[in-house]
Formats: sequence, C-alpha cells, structure tokens
Amino acid sequence: MLERIAGNRVHYAWFVVVATFVTLITTAGFRATPAVLIVPLQQEYGWSRATISVAVALGLVTFGLGAPFSAALMERFGVRRVMLVALVVIATGASLTTLISTPWQLDLLWGVVVGSATGAVSVPLAATVANRWFDKRRGLVTGLLTASNASGQLVFLPSLAWLASTYGWRAASLAVSAVAVAIVLPIVALVVRDRPQAIGLQPYGAEEETPVPPRPKRPFRPAINGLRLGVRNRNFWLLAGSFFVCGASTNGLIGTHMIPAAHDHGMSAVSGATLLAVIGVFDMVGTVASGWLTDRLDPRLLLFWYYGLRGLSLLALPYAFRSPHAGLVAFAVFYGLDWVATVPPTVALTADTFGRERVGVVFGWIFASHQFGAAFAAWAAGATRSWTGDYQTAFFVAGGICLVASALVMRISLPSRPRRWGPAAVPAEAAAV
Repeated sequence: MLERIAGNRVHYAWFVVVATFVTLITTAGFRATPAVLIVPLQQEYGWSRATISVAVALGLVTFGLGAPFSAALMERFGVRRVMLVALVVIATGASLTTLISTPWQLDLLWGVVVGSATGAVSVPLAATVANRWFDKRRGLVTGLLTASNASGQLVFLPSLAWLASTYGWRAASLAVSAVAVAIVLPIVALVVRDRPQAIGLQPYGAEEETPVPPRPKRPFRPAINGLRLGVRNRNFWLLAGSFFVCGASTNGLIGTHMIPAAHDHGMSAVSGATLLAVIGVFDMVGTVASGWLTDRLDPRLLLFWYYGLRGLSLLALPYAFRSPHAGLVAFAVFYGLDWVATVPPTVALTADTFGRERVGVVFGWIFASHQFGAAFAAWAAGATRSWTGDYQTAFFVAGGICLVASALVMRISLPSRPRRWGPAAVPAEAAAV
C-alpha cells in the first residue's frame, strides 16, 4: 500500500526516513536509560557511581563495536531484518534488568545485551539508509537521522526520570521494553525496505540506474576489510581520533553524568533530565542545519568550529552550575546546537575518502572509536566524582581535548578531486553523503 502511495505522490525513500527516524529516536532513548538509573541504583543497592558507570561504559563499548558488524549484517541479511532482531533483543534485555541484584547482572544486561543491540540501530544505520535511498539530499538526511539518534537519548529522559522517581527504576526499564515491542517493531516491519531497487525504484534524485552490489557470503568479512582499509589511511585516524573526543564529550560525559551532576547541585532527577531534553531539542536543530551546511561547505571547517565551540562550552559548565537557571539554560542551548553536529561532516569526509559503497562499514569503525571515547569518559567521570567529590575536573579535561580535536581535523586531506562546495554544488557524484 505504501509503495503504491509513494509511486503516485512522494518518493518511498521519505517513508523509510520517517520509519528510521522513529526507530533511531526511540532506541537512542532506550540506550540512555542508565543515566536516570544511576542515583536510584545507588540508593537501593548502595553501589558507587564508579561501579554503576562500569555498566554504562561497557554498554557504550559494545554499542560501538556492534556498529561496524551491524552494517556488515545489513549488507548480508538486509536492513529490516537486522532492525527487527535488534528491537526484540532490546526489549528482552530491558525486561530482564528488572530482576537484577548484583552489579555483574547490570553489566551483562545493560552493558552487553542492550548495548550491542542498540549498536545495530545507531548512526551507521543512518549512514546506510541515506546512502542507499538518496542520491541527492544525503547530507540533509544524514543530519536529520543523526539528530534523531542523538536527541532521542535526551528527549525521553524526563519521562523516564519521572517514571523512575514516581514508580521506581524498574518501571522505566519495563517502559523501554513495551515501546520497543508495541510501537517501534510494527512500524519497522510495515515500512522499512532494504533498498529502493527492491520495490522497483531508484534512489531519490538519481538520474541514472544505480546497480545493487551482491550480498556478501561472509557477513563479517566486509567489516574486517573496512577496518583494514581504514587503518592504512591517515584520514581514518584523524576522523577516528576526533570522533573519540566527540563521544567522550557527549554521550560519555554529559549524556551519562549530567543528571548526577545536577543532583549534586541540589536539582531533582527530573530537572536534570529536562536540561538534557533541552539539549536534545536544540541538537535536532543544530544537526539538521549541519547536514544542510555539509552539502555546501568544506566539512573540515565545520568540524573545526564545532569542536572548538563545544570545548569552550564545557570549560564554562562548572561556572554555569553556579547560576542554575540562566547559566544552565544558556549552556543547554549553546551546547545542544553542537551535540552531534559533527556527524554529517564526518560522514561526508568518510565517503569522500573511501567511497559511498564503503561508507557504512568504514564509518562504523569510526563510530566505534566514538563509543570507546564515550565509554572511557563515562567511567573516568564517575571515578573522578568518587575520588574528588565533584565533576569539575572531568568538565575541564573534556573541554581541553575538544580544543585539541578542533586543531586536528584541519589536517584531514581532501581527495584528489574534491567536491565543489557552494550553493551550486554538483549533485549526484559531487554531493555530500
């Protein structure tokens, strides 16, 4: 039915974008749930924040490692099938979390099970959908889907925090499971298709027929080959290194510890989660705008400004806590515009360097570096809080490494025949991812 409607009125690619948007924004909220569980788990079991942060860090690592292999599995078994299996695993892991009684069970369920499953429906999925379904507007679509992935982990936090505060943290875990099975899974099953060619279409904006590559017989070989291809290229290391900093300064630090930090300053969990929600709303604006800009400007310059401004905002955060109203709101707006605006230009530079057919797998490894950075910061910030009694050192260090990343991205080299940036940039082969 949807294919028939799309054939007459609008390209079916936009239906796939909507379904992917819903999937990414909700599963990102699932992934961020441990942020609202830190204080309740500490109060119920007496576990330290450092102990709980191990589970969060482990989840970020498995989330990151799942990304390149999920991209490879999508090549072998199809996008829809991988998404459906991931949603079932997320629902199962979140439900079983309500039965935990020891830290290792939290590590296993939120760290390994939910972490690896959410890795299958993350930023590399956005890159895969954008490159398979769009020849034009790829930068815009990448920005939109990336924003949904990042904002979801923030926008739903107030609701999850309210559930945890009112009905207990187990209610938040059960809500995650219910939404995954009852809402997101049916949407994916009904709408998502693997490629436009599967329903007799070509990618949006394509001016000639786009060939479909054969499915690999060995699903993990493309992931390993993508890593081998990347490590021989200096651009890969610069992109992976800067993305390590990106993960450390977003998901690892702010995404995980903003609510506990707010609690340390006398704010409720709901108030802290609301601040993250404000960051998520403005992230949506900033990342979509970044996708639009990536289609028109040198991505290196965009990354230079994004990392530099993020570093300055993190350096100012300890002082913003001293003005919990105007100061924190200003931080949330300014920092939110830059939360993951780095993704569209990073995807574009990956595609320019390694080609559109390899961008999903190679970017998956770059994204894994992002999650290693997030995992390190999640653990290090929790440990710093346990050792020093506050998060100020963690905020200052994160701000400093962002300024270093701002300088490093300008050393990324462009391909021998770079894209022409500007309002009249050539579409199709010259367009950004």
